Amino acid sequence: MATQIRKSHTSLNDIYFLTATIHKWLPLLEENNNKQLIVDFLKKLSDDKLITVYAFVLMPNHMHLIWSQNKMNGKETPQGSLLKYTAHTFFETIKSSKQIISL
Repeated sequence: MATQIRKSHTSLNDIYFLTATIHKWLPLLEENNNKQLIVDFLKKLSDDKLITVYAFVLMPNHMHLIWSQNKMNGKETPQGSLLKYTAHTFFETIKSSKQIISL
């Protein structure tokens, strides 16, 4: 049986299956506001023609996405923009609501 090598990078204009998990599998996506945050940002990236989304599923602590990244978002990939934006926003939401979460 041949060993398959996992690619850790993506190329523009190819279709990929992405799984993004939340640190320590915290169920941050149980909140509708947090799910909407992801949907809205995916729509923005799509409206800006940076990505094409074919399908996605949001679970309580992770998401699956079938998509292609069409062009860079400035100096970063659309994937980098998505992950950075959601991480910063979730962190600020947790800090401002004074939720205690063991990171």
